Amino acid sequence: MPSEKKISSANDCISFMQAGCELKKVRPNSRIYNRFFTLDTDLQALRWEPSKKDLEKAKLDISAIKEIRLGKNTETFRNNGLADQICEDCAFSILHGENYESLDLVANSADVANIWVSGLRYLVSRSKQPLDFMEGNQNTPRFMWLKTVFEAADVDGNGIMLEDTSVELIKQLNPTLKEAKIRLKFKEIQKSKEKLTTRVTEEEFCEAFCELCTRPEVYFLLVQISKNKEYLDANDLMLFLEAEQGVTHITEDVCLDIIRRYELSEEGRQKGFLAIDGFTQYLLSSECDIFDPEQKKVAQDMTQPLSHYYINASHNTYLIEDQFRGPADINGYVRALKMGCRSIELDVSDGSDNEPILCNRNNMTTHVSFRSVIEVINKFAFVASEYPLILCLGNHCSLLQQKVMVQQMKKVFGNKLYTEAPLPSESYLPSPEKLKRMIIVKGKKLPSDPDMLEGEVTDEDEEAEMSRRMSVDYNGEQKQIRLCRELSDLVSICKSVQYRDFELSMKSQNYWEICSFSETEASRIANEYPEDFVNYNKKFLSRIYPSAMRIDSSNLNPQDFWNCGCQIVAMNFQTPGPMMDLHTGWFLQNGGCGYVLRPSIMRDEVSYFSANTKGIVPGVSPLALHIKIISGQNFPKPKGACAKGDVIDPYVCIEIHGIPADCSEQRTKTVQQNSDNPIFDETFEFQVNLPELAMIRFVALDDDYIGDEFIGQYTIPFECLQPGYRHVPLRSFVGDIMEHVTLFVHIAITNRSGGGKAQKRSLSVRMGKKVREYTMLRNIGLKTIDDIFKIAVHPLREAIDMRENMQNAIVSIKELCGLPPIASLKQCLLTLSSRLITSDNTPSVSLVMKDSFPYLEPLSAIPDVQKKMLAAYDLMIQESRFLIEMADTVQEKIVQCQKAGMEFHEELHNLGAKEGLKGRKLNKATESFAWNITVLKGQGDLLKNAKNEALENMKQIQLACLSCGLSKAPSSSAEAKSKRSLEAIEEKESSEENGKL
Repeated sequence: MPSEKKISSANDCISFMQAGCELKKVRPNSRIYNRFFTLDTDLQALRWEPSKKDLEKAKLDISAIKEIRLGKNTETFRNNGLADQICEDCAFSILHGENYESLDLVANSADVANIWVSGLRYLVSRSKQPLDFMEGNQNTPRFMWLKTVFEAADVDGNGIMLEDTSVELIKQLNPTLKEAKIRLKFKEIQKSKEKLTTRVTEEEFCEAFCELCTRPEVYFLLVQISKNKEYLDANDLMLFLEAEQGVTHITEDVCLDIIRRYELSEEGRQKGFLAIDGFTQYLLSSECDIFDPEQKKVAQDMTQPLSHYYINASHNTYLIEDQFRGPADINGYVRALKMGCRSIELDVSDGSDNEPILCNRNNMTTHVSFRSVIEVINKFAFVASEYPLILCLGNHCSLLQQKVMVQQMKKVFGNKLYTEAPLPSESYLPSPEKLKRMIIVKGKKLPSDPDMLEGEVTDEDEEAEMSRRMSVDYNGEQKQIRLCRELSDLVSICKSVQYRDFELSMKSQNYWEICSFSETEASRIANEYPEDFVNYNKKFLSRIYPSAMRIDSSNLNPQDFWNCGCQIVAMNFQTPGPMMDLHTGWFLQNGGCGYVLRPSIMRDEVSYFSANTKGIVPGVSPLALHIKIISGQNFPKPKGACAKGDVIDPYVCIEIHGIPADCSEQRTKTVQQNSDNPIFDETFEFQVNLPELAMIRFVALDDDYIGDEFIGQYTIPFECLQPGYRHVPLRSFVGDIMEHVTLFVHIAITNRSGGGKAQKRSLSVRMGKKVREYTMLRNIGLKTIDDIFKIAVHPLREAIDMRENMQNAIVSIKELCGLPPIASLKQCLLTLSSRLITSDNTPSVSLVMKDSFPYLEPLSAIPDVQKKMLAAYDLMIQESRFLIEMADTVQEKIVQCQKAGMEFHEELHNLGAKEGLKGRKLNKATESFAWNITVLKGQGDLLKNAKNEALENMKQIQLACLSCGLSKAPSSSAEAKSKRSLEAIEEKESSEENGKL
């Protein structure tokens, strides 16, 4: 079986197929038969047994094979009642004969399916000269390169070298390999040849290297995208980057540059091809990282009010251990600030010699001076981010030492301190852009009476306050402390106030005032008033801190409060674990600057969103996230494991975090006793209703553990995912990147419109065959306004129909091409073009541009199979054209209804009062109004994005048709016409953008 012998060449695939194995044969009548399949020794036919047919009929000639498809991508699989029980990655189909009949098979593992698919494709592509490659592997580019490596190290020129030298040479070429594993491989090879000497020949060196360093899953991918060669040329690489990896503006020169940088052989670099070892290195490089490089720098609008951002926040920053006994340590601030933290806590008490100190009041034996802390803060404040830093001041000092604090802060921070008085004429806080490199003090503030030099304010000691509230003697009164005017004046736009209720806050709270909520209180409010919490956070900052009951400094789940729009969710940075993983992963985006812009649905003044949403979000199109966990690399043994030996049984969990409707978890099977390169080959699909709030956490675990099962994890915001084949760099329990420890995955995001990354996010897929759902507008109970919203019902249905019809047409053509929904249109056109070729290898159709749209017209009579495909292609063009031509008109109707509705926004309460609506009924009317505005805005945006997607599709289809040779005999006039058509499509896109601007 392939687990015993690695597949590293076409030869290995052929040998396995000749030995044969059992496959399940799937019939259209839903019956499944077990049959033993073999490849003839002369490589001319595929045979199976037992069979009711005679031996000469229970076979399939290789010459009759038209195509080999991986996955459940034929009518037989799609219509089979047992299809859901068949693993996608184990299924494959062989299409044969002039009518493209299908032989549908299921292997017992994805590995075996890949071997058959790769081997058969290799045979079909070389059917005219099937025996050429059987000469062996000695003349392949890879072996020629290994030969030069061996000869360079063989200083004596004897053709042999010491085993120690060979081991060291292989370790230089692949540093991830363990020495013991290399030596064991040499012993296996020498034992199979019954050799007594430990000296290594050139042939043995090449054999050992290929078996140790070939990742079968990468080999299968290479063969697939190279059209069954064992290397990639520049054109293969270009197609891979465009169609699979979602990279735009790729040229042949860019691909040749990649080959020059990653190909290991001199010959390959000169001739422009990338063999398996260079391709593996490229896939492991930062260029194929799963994290979007655009998000490694500040990529979001930083000019919105401060309340519109999630802010990276630390709790008890001065602690590096638990809050019950842990000592105060200045390194807590260094760590937090280097991690991009933008809200830190200073719990200040009186010290000796009139010097304020920071200490854990549960452990007074260790403390640090306030001066040394602010000096460190000043040094590291803007190292990781230049956006504003908030100092949450817990003041427990006497008036005298408060004044010392003020003097020290003014001296150390200087003009970085933001003390400008907020303007009552404004309605929102300043933006992070405006507050760049400023330090903002959050704390209590005295009334604005200039004659009041000191006064009483409520204590900021949150833990003590919570303890008092929980005690039996609590009478509702808060502890008071004295505050001096000088410290009060340092507080400007983050004045701490006590939360009472939302109704009072929305009426009387100033935009520069901030409320702090304990975890317990915030959880209660989030469950009882989710919509109100979101609306409150549109204008005001909310800070959430962990419960005082967390004496071990464990962390709350920040996602619960981000879902409500809470900006400052304070975390115990000293405590690693899943919750800190979510926090760290979330703030990797936007350049790690510590500020992340919230979704527009949580920022718009009139919009509806509930944190407890368990279904589709109004105005947001749900996406399908397809994740294939292919393999793992160099998994370490869990650090706390007590089991002897280094053997582990790994599996992978995928967790989706976000709004309740999106939270989900799935896991792979367990791979027995393999830590170096476990192959999982499992595909999962998740529906994501609010992508902007979703995160994906990959966790590798050991199923055979004693004491500790954790191997590694990686958490990434949904918006930062890159599509295609990617390596995921796993982090340790404490969050450090582990060298060479990765997951190899394939990512596809489908059914998405817009988002500014058309290539990445514009794939379309049908979300299950079900009755079309329309997002309904709600009845408000006020006839004047309801009549306006009724006008929008028809254009809303039109908008949804146009988008769905286009998406369904695209899915239909993909199905006919035998491609999964995650395939790109470019891949679709490549497959289509291969089917539209006549027996003399010329195209049976030609690209004809009509009104700048790419139609395909037959050049002569074509068979029914091709007619069916052309009909599906025409339908896709027609639906796309209809959307492009009608989108602006329909969108304008939706926008006009939205504008007409918004004119009643200010008067909504008065109109409701006149109609006798009050209390809960009036609140319900307000909520329904916000829902309707959200739906109209969202559907308008989705339609605009769908038009941009359709325009981009037309451009990509035309380019693909030209590159596939589906244009008429090339002439200067035809080329000019095609060029003009492309320019016309581009003009449509640019004029659309300019019109909106």
